Amino acid sequence: MPPDTSSSNELIYGLDDRPAPAASVLAALQHVLAAFVGIITPPLIIGSALGLTAHLPYLISMALMVSGVGTFIQARRPFGIGAGMICLQGTSFAFLGAVLSAGFIVKQRGGSPEDILAMIFGVCFFGALVQIVLSRFIGQLRRVITPLVTGIVITLIGVSLIKVGITDLGGGFNAPDFGAPGNLALGAFVLVVIILLNRSNTPWVRLSAIIIGLLVGSIAAWFSGKLVPQPLPDLPLLSVPIPFRFGFSFDWTAFLPVALIYLISTIETVGDLTANCMLSRQPISGPSYIKRLKGGVLGDGVSCMLAATFSAFPNTTFAQNNGVIQLTGVASRYVGLYIGAILFLLGLVPLIGAVLQQIPKPVLGGATLVMFGSVAAAGVRILAQSPLDRRNMLIIATSFGVGLGVAAQPNLLHLMPKLVQNLFDSAITSGGITALVMCLLLPEPKDVVAVEQGLENEAV
Repeated sequence: MPPDTSSSNELIYGLDDRPAPAASVLAALQHVLAAFVGIITPPLIIGSALGLTAHLPYLISMALMVSGVGTFIQARRPFGIGAGMICLQGTSFAFLGAVLSAGFIVKQRGGSPEDILAMIFGVCFFGALVQIVLSRFIGQLRRVITPLVTGIVITLIGVSLIKVGITDLGGGFNAPDFGAPGNLALGAFVLVVIILLNRSNTPWVRLSAIIIGLLVGSIAAWFSGKLVPQPLPDLPLLSVPIPFRFGFSFDWTAFLPVALIYLISTIETVGDLTANCMLSRQPISGPSYIKRLKGGVLGDGVSCMLAATFSAFPNTTFAQNNGVIQLTGVASRYVGLYIGAILFLLGLVPLIGAVLQQIPKPVLGGATLVMFGSVAAAGVRILAQSPLDRRNMLIIATSFGVGLGVAAQPNLLHLMPKLVQNLFDSAITSGGITALVMCLLLPEPKDVVAVEQGLENEAV
């Protein structure tokens, strides 16, 4: 089918267009490369902190596999499960604090690595039910999860991701040469290449901008000595998924923080889906929008349940892949099917992931920085859908102040109880909860309430 140019000259392929296989694979690879590090990093962090090194290869493989299956479901939308868009599922950073807390509870009791994983996946399995139940009430929750709240949350997500991108550009966390001129030059070179290619009027050049940028950057890194190919680690040729491989256990103390993060994750997903709808030229109000939100949040919950079943940490709809849609102009949901298949294959053959993992951090940082900035920009666009009156400006200012303040000073809550630390130690959770509470406590002007009630009646 020819590219869709009727809705907007910014889209090469619309939501229901079917790109040729070569174009689909190329677009899918850019999504995979944008999300790959984000998918495997949480297992690396959790495994290192909880002493799970022996199980890390399997955990990483399962993270990639489940991400692939979840992404396929979101795009294919079987039985109404999924948003029917490119909603790449990946391991969520929002759960890190709660998951680590659950693991340390077992570790302090003298539990083995297998006991730790059994507890984590047990509480995450039941936590996924929270999101599945919430998905059925998205229409009613829209009175609370308004464009104002989702705009604030998605902007905070983008700002948080920007920190990851700029850290990679400098050389990566705890890199001995962090901020070295060579790292900065390499990252800036990749960034400039992607920007220039993306401004091209030739669709294929624009479509391949990220991959070309990463390839050219890797070649430059090799010539400059920043990329030194390492021997591949001793990994099994194939990873076979086994349900509840480490067992299954449950603890209310560990469950409650995880359950609340699932609520926050639902808000994130609503924000990501709203941004995705805007980029895909789909409505962001009315019955079709509510139906898409319900399916997308349900898809997230099912993906998280599959993750807990097959030894992967909780998934969420990755916000950075909205940036890929915006940069490439490819919104076709059929590309999501290719993304799911590629991720599944990466998990099946862990050595492929080991090769991609050797891309230098500054190269990845230069490529992801502009995409993460696009996420924050999408959040600002969502905020622009709300009237910026005194009430809304106060909510935005307070939410950003709390969220970004906690992110800027991570030790702020170190004297508070562990539960409070786990719930409010990130910009997304603290800023998102602040926005929710203020929207509930501060009354809206009567004319705004009347408009929202009219939209709600249309959705029903």
